[in-house]
Amino acid sequence: MTVQITTFGATRTGQPVHSVTIGGGDLTATVLTYGAILQHVGLVGVPHGLTLGSDRLADYEGELCYHGALIGPVANRIDNARTTLNGVPLAFTPNQNGQHLLHSGDVGTHRKIWTIAEAGPDHVTLTLDLPDGEGGFPGNRQIRATYQIDAPATLRLTLAASTDAPTLLNLANHSYWNLDGSDDWLGHSLIIAADHILPTDADLIPTGAIAPVAGTAFDFRQNRSLIPGQPPLDINFCLSHTKTALRDVATLTGQSGLAMRVATTEPGLQIYDAARTARPSKGYYEGIAIEPQGWPDAPNRNAFPSIEVTPDAPYSQTTEWRFSTP
Repeated sequence: MTVQITTFGATRTGQPVHSVTIGGGDLTATVLTYGAILQHVGLVGVPHGLTLGSDRLADYEGELCYHGALIGPVANRIDNARTTLNGVPLAFTPNQNGQHLLHSGDVGTHRKIWTIAEAGPDHVTLTLDLPDGEGGFPGNRQIRATYQIDAPATLRLTLAASTDAPTLLNLANHSYWNLDGSDDWLGHSLIIAADHILPTDADLIPTGAIAPVAGTAFDFRQNRSLIPGQPPLDINFCLSHTKTALRDVATLTGQSGLAMRVATTEPGLQIYDAARTARPSKGYYEGIAIEPQGWPDAPNRNAFPSIEVTPDAPYSQTTEWRFSTP
């Protein structure tokens, strides 16, 4: 196939948004320039999309602001919307319970128009510049995101970012997956290659503990059926204490037997069951978010892997989604 670039719509402020559809082997993917959103993933012979999205830009500007988006500059939560970086206090505008910072707030990368830097039949590269001080984060930062399809059915996301001053970066794709095209993810099973999790308080802020999963409801080291609320899932699974070479970290399998294997270089994997999130006219638990990233609230926890990025130590991430049918 040839790359397809079309107009998707215009934002509330009149900025044009484009969709880019790429393909290779049995897989196709559509990416939006708004939020670098992974809007659709399709597999030959499967009559439904594999990731949850919308055909309406207004939905993405509203309640679906995180669906499929590339979250940054810092995904997940920062306790009390404050931290320090090399002894310098940083303060952010709270957007969770009037107290904490979630997904970098209203100036996050999920609300930005990205630029198409290059596109071909099987790939698209989007870029975004973030100015020094925006949202409370230091440094002029340049982010580069490439979605690429490798036959027969692998979708790869490669992220790179640079800065002219020490800063914080923790990027994450926030796609929701349902491999059966069903009303919810009941019937799916999950494996996660993690021996520990980060327990959280009532606001979903890590307590600072690093707890073993053995003997708990969070032990997904062997294939397990997903059951709503057993356990509630909006938690970081600890894959490693540093970034690593690309390795398999999770497998989601639908009732149909269609499977998605996730590989990443990241030290953490946030799993969210969508118990509080729904698309228009749809119900809760429709899809499950599987988000490779750094550990949440890392800047406030010395024992957590650092998310500091400097001019001499730029940011990089590779994540792959590998699909197979029974």
